Amino acid sequence: MKNQLLLICLALIFYSSCNSVEKGNEPIQEEPESNEAKVFPFGVIEEIDSKEMSENRVLNIYLPQGYHPDSAATYPVVYVLDGSAHEDFPHIAGLVQFLNMYAIMPHSIVVGIANVDRYRDFSHPTTVKEDLESLPTGGGSEPFINFIEKELQPMIAEKFKTNGHKTIVGQSMGGLLATEVLLKKPALFDDYIIVSPSLWWDNQSLVNSADSIFKSNQDLNKRIFLSLGKEHPVMHEVADKLDTAIRESGNENLTIFYETLLEEDHATILHRAAYRGFELLGL
Repeated sequence: MKNQLLLICLALIFYSSCNSVEKGNEPIQEEPESNEAKVFPFGVIEEIDSKEMSENRVLNIYLPQGYHPDSAATYPVVYVLDGSAHEDFPHIAGLVQFLNMYAIMPHSIVVGIANVDRYRDFSHPTTVKEDLESLPTGGGSEPFINFIEKELQPMIAEKFKTNGHKTIVGQSMGGLLATEVLLKKPALFDDYIIVSPSLWWDNQSLVNSADSIFKSNQDLNKRIFLSLGKEHPVMHEVADKLDTAIRESGNENLTIFYETLLEEDHATILHRAAYRGFELLGL
């Protein structure tokens, strides 16, 4: 009987040792394999506690293949309005990655400016009753432009390997903001991709001022890609005005590419227009 009990005890000890891992003098049970999915890396997230905006702003940033902070290589930067992760950022960054892959445009950094209130940030003040009723938070473009100039661009230049060349991409109200920057703070960007701009805002005051601004600034050296689809007739009217103001400015250093994509509408035009803009500008 004693021999049988001894054999049973030895068997239990052997079984226990086969199902544990020794660490020091204490047996530790093996950890189960993790079923957690791996994350697909596409970009990095930065934040700015903006004094100009009195709020925290989120930036979604795509870094091109081969980017390394210790490398001597530097890159142009594409700034995307409506740059939230669920808005235009992944689409524009994806286009840039594709065009980089086939050497259609240089490897570039893409900075998506995530929205807090796009109607506030992308529109200048208006006294038009219909505008005030439809977009009651509108009119805050000045601090947003100051944020781009004084905080965002300096931070990107300090933290990333940039070469000084900057492009802005904006659609709809973002196109309104990009046009305002072109007219009021043109030095902020070298190239402008303006898609379906909402230049009807404030009784078209911004585009109506374009003719005199361009004619009085003959040293301005910029490239602009302008595009829209089968929009409301007023959208075509204001885009035509912007195109005419640039072409008739007498400034040979201003380059305008104006293409209508009538098979697209306001909701579907961004991909094709941005692809065409990057292709034409060559960046």
